[in-house]
Order: sequence, then structure tokens, then C-alpha cells
Amino acid sequence: MTDELPGTDAIAEAVGERQFAAGEPLLRIDGVAKTFGTFRAVDGVSLDIKAGEFFALLGPSGCGKTTLLRMLAGFEAPDQGRILLGGKDIAQALPHERPINMMFQNYALFPHLSVRDNIAFGLKRAGMARADIATRVAEMVALVKLDGLEKRKPDQLSGGQRQRVALARALARRPQLLLLDEPLAALDKKLRESTQGELMELQRRLGMTFIIVTHDQEEAMTMASRIGVMRDGKLAQVASPRGLYEAPRSRWIAEFVGDVNLFDAESKLRDGHRLVIGTRDAGPLVVAEPREPFGEVRLSVAIRPEKVKLSRRGPVREAGHGTAINQLDGVIADICYLGGTTTYKVKLDAGGMLQASVANSARLDVDAYSLNQPVVAWFTPDDCVVLPS
Repeated sequence: MTDELPGTDAIAEAVGERQFAAGEPLLRIDGVAKTFGTFRAVDGVSLDIKAGEFFALLGPSGCGKTTLLRMLAGFEAPDQGRILLGGKDIAQALPHERPINMMFQNYALFPHLSVRDNIAFGLKRAGMARADIATRVAEMVALVKLDGLEKRKPDQLSGGQRQRVALARALARRPQLLLLDEPLAALDKKLRESTQGELMELQRRLGMTFIIVTHDQEEAMTMASRIGVMRDGKLAQVASPRGLYEAPRSRWIAEFVGDVNLFDAESKLRDGHRLVIGTRDAGPLVVAEPREPFGEVRLSVAIRPEKVKLSRRGPVREAGHGTAINQLDGVIADICYLGGTTTYKVKLDAGGMLQASVANSARLDVDAYSLNQPVVAWFTPDDCVVLPS
């Protein structure tokens, strides 16, 4: 008896041999495209994912991320390109022939089956021995902390418990790659945050490769070691969470990932190793030299709100840093208290609006600013990122 469905043994064996013998990425997506009628859902995507990686596909609705995930699972066949798992092309293999499992957004549990039988379903289909099934199900129940709930039906469980049953069922066959299609979307904020931590810990303990699809940037930044941002069927950027946030490749990425202040450039001149960018809404801004030249394209200057400091009289001189070069006068136009931070919107004298995120380090509001209060907003050239518009 085997715990894999017919057809997966050869693929799984080949994957293991190629992965460790040649040191290749576990998964290689090579020029994959998919069209529905005249709509190109996925447009020539190429991507390598390493074994043991927690990777996120992030993007707005309709960007192609779920279609790409379905092609990895075998529910859609690519019109062109290859999907290599451990060096073996599985692009045309049927879903049950792949050592891959997928956890769906709606969990897709069988309402008439108990927790135990839902988890065991795939193992029974694979022809695993009854004693081995019982052992594997017990392992999965303990792994996702469902002890004592084995006899309950899905309608007797909370949303978080149903999510764990679906996860246990997906893990039971010990796939080499686990695909998660917005698995936390149905959970409330508190439960979603705790489940994120549990998924991360589970992935580390198992050493398995996870690919999660989400439109929630905070979720992707929290859970993934790398993120691929998709737009209009293409990969716009692949980077670590920090790299994506601090060094976006385009204005669109900067706006999509987190909050950001953006000012359109009207002129530029060089000052040593820095640039002076003239903007209509904030005046001249001194910025660090971009890592890559952009030629003559239109530029924008991006500053994250937490990089912006506020003062009643001007920037504070910090040891070893001197005084900030960029100083913008304005008044507080809006205040949003968020607990750990307060977001201030500053109406600049130059005409634009600047957002600053300030940590609430004191319990009382002795250091807080009030509406219509004059302030100086300041930041350094290194806080600015120059982007093509």
C-alpha cells in the first residue's frame, strides 16, 4: 500500500533526486501564460521558489495570482511555458499526479463527514492501510491542535477550527508543496493574526514549501520570506518584505504596499552625490542618488509616513546625523489615533499634503499635536526613494 495517489510516486521520487542532487530550486515557473478568451490572465511569468520557502503571491483582484496557483495545482493547464518541480515538467500532469496539495479559500470540507473523516479522505483515496490512516490522522489532529474535536461535523466548528481541519487535510498526504488560496480571508482580525503565527510556526517545523495567495499586504509581509507582487498578469517585483517596502521598483508598487507620500518631480539637478528634485506640492527635495539610472522618464519622490518627523520649531539635531536637510512648514490638518501610532496629515505651505506616522511612546497626550497647529515636517535624503512614475 502507498500513501500517495496513483501516478505520484514517479514524480515525487524524481523531484527528490533532482532537488538534492543538482541543487535546483524546488519549483521553477518558466514563461507561463494563460488566456481565457481574449483576456490574458497570466502573461509570461517566470519565478524560482526554493525548498522550504514561505512565498507569497500578492496583488489586487484580477491580477492573475489565483490563476497561477491553480496552474501549479493542475486545475488549469498553461497555454505556454513550463512548470518544473524538482526539474521535472509537470505542466500537463493531472492534479492527482502531482505531489502538491491546495487549501481552498472556502475550505471545501465535506459537511457530512467528521473532522477525522475529512482529514482521512485523501488518505483513503490513496489506498493507505487503515492502521496507517489512523496514525496519520492522529498526527495531523495533534499538529493543528484539534484534539477532542475529531467526531464533530464542520457545522459544529468555529471558522478557525474549520480552517485547521482544511489545513490538516491538505498536509495529511505530506505534499512537497502546499498551496494556500487566501486561507485566512474568512477569519476575524484577531483570529487571523494568531493563525498567521501558527501557520508560520507550522511551516518552520515541517520544513515544507508554502505558497500563499493573498490580496492582504500586511498578511504577506508578516508571513512570507519573499513576496511576488502581480499586476495585470505579470510579476511586477519579487523581493523580501523589507526590500519590497523600502525599495519598491515603481510608483505603483510603492502605493500598493503600505502607506506612502508621493510627490511628482517637475525638475532635477545634481548636487554632489545627491539630487535636488523640484516638486510642485512640496517644493525642492534633496534625495539620495537612485541606485539605478532612470533616464528621462517622469519621476516621483516617495517618503514613507514613519520616516517623517514632526517638530514645533524645527528638526532635532541627532548625534552623528546633523540636521535634516528637508524641512517643510505646514499645519496639522487631520489626526487619526491608532493606538500604537498616531497618523497626522500636514497641509504644507507649498500646497501639498504630507502624512506622518508618529509612535505613541507616552501614555498621555502631552507630546501630541492638535488640529491647525503649525509644525515643521522633516526627513533626510536617505528617507526619500526616487521612482519612475
